[in-house]
Amino acid sequence: MPLFNGVVNQFSGALRPQQKPCSDVTLCVCLQKIDPELDDFFQALRKKVKIGVVGGSDYSKIAEQLGEGDEVDVTTMVEQIIAIQNHLGEELLQDLINFCLSYMGLIKLPKKRGTFIEFRNGMINISPIGRSCTLEERIEFSEIDKREKIREKFVAALQEEFAGKGLQFTRGGLISFDIFPEGWDKRLCLDVLEQEGLDAIYFFGNETSLGGNDYEIFEDPRTISFTVCSPEDTARLCREMFVNAPPNEA
Repeated sequence: MPLFNGVVNQFSGALRPQQKPCSDVTLCVCLQKIDPELDDFFQALRKKVKIGVVGGSDYSKIAEQLGEGDEVDVTTMVEQIIAIQNHLGEELLQDLINFCLSYMGLIKLPKKRGTFIEFRNGMINISPIGRSCTLEERIEFSEIDKREKIREKFVAALQEEFAGKGLQFTRGGLISFDIFPEGWDKRLCLDVLEQEGLDAIYFFGNETSLGGNDYEIFEDPRTISFTVCSPEDTARLCREMFVNAPPNEA
């Protein structure tokens, strides 16, 4: 089964009748709905294999880009576990928030917008530019971030400040990174999928290097994983593996 990395920023994943995939630039471009032609391809692919999406975003954000209803066979949101504030406790949570606000107050950018800290059930999302920025502003920040390593340095500072506190920090998308308890990464979905009796789980993601939010599931021995750079790249791999492959290989 193909499993695609969370759809909120891109697109990933694909499986055969007893296999499964995941999504993030994997399936669609940041803030935009999935391309209709790609959507048609993946709906046709579902006739051959089960497909799924795994991500940490709220279901409403995933549905906004991929559509409501039964667009995929399985949607696994890592955030659907327990409210992070209940797990961390108020003291550690406030220390974390205060540190992030103080650090972001020292970052000078061409533009800053709103929603710098976003609570999700299983994680906290931190964005130095603010999540309410436009697509053009996201791209501008992303280019600056590539040169100046803003998020990388931010995460390094957090890792030093909160060492031994049981927290994990991973980058994802163009403008933010996530904070969550150690072990609360995308591998959680594999425990669910293992109960479905799948022959194989194929994972497709874009943030698959160390520090990326696809890294742990990408490296997990329970998955056959691929790094993708765009929705079209994901579709190409799925076409090669599940549509054009000889019957004994699909």
